[in-house]
Amino acid sequence: MTASHRPHTLTATLLLALTLAAPAAQAFSDDEARRAILELRTQIKQMNEQNQQARLQLADQMDLLHQEIATLRGRLEELGQRASPGGDNGNAPKAPQSGDPQEQAVYEAAADQYRNGRYKEAAEGFAAFIQSYPDSSLTGDAQFYLGSSQYASKDFKGSIQTMQSLVKNRPDDPRAPDALLVVAADQIELNDMKGAKASLQRIIKDYPNSASAETAKSRLKLL
Repeated sequence: MTASHRPHTLTATLLLALTLAAPAAQAFSDDEARRAILELRTQIKQMNEQNQQARLQLADQMDLLHQEIATLRGRLEELGQRASPGGDNGNAPKAPQSGDPQEQAVYEAAADQYRNGRYKEAAEGFAAFIQSYPDSSLTGDAQFYLGSSQYASKDFKGSIQTMQSLVKNRPDDPRAPDALLVVAADQIELNDMKGAKASLQRIIKDYPNSASAETAKSRLKLL
């Protein structure tokens, strides 16, 4: 073969090699693409399964939360029946008494509203009583039922403020642990689960021998 023919022969050889290599390269690319698609499908399937599991867990948590709210509402109603101001329940403590007839009358007027389920009016009455008689022996009870009335009226933020003020200013008041229980109920209604847990844990820590502490323990298991 002459020198003049060698470049043509070399060129032809290279073209032939590229032509033969092209299907193999194409096949390799197709295999990679298929593997990538399979991997993507697997990942999507796993994500769907995880999302489904997460949705089921969320549904279970919501059911427990609704049960918790119902239980705490029942507890508040129980407190109202057991210790309603001026209540007629034979098992309830007697209505607190004041030496001042006028002071007692103002308190009883608010208590009547509470007993009859007129919680907004009761809240207004108890708030007026606290403002007029801040040093009364009835003020602690009035503040507790003000917070309870606010909760029943769905004024959850107002109820939290009232009950926390009661606990802060009267930490040894017999109603203090029950006040914190109402605070936890308010916080659950506001979807503040962290705050609710803290309130329940505080009951257990600060008032371990109270009936509310046992309630708090059972509530914490659901949050």
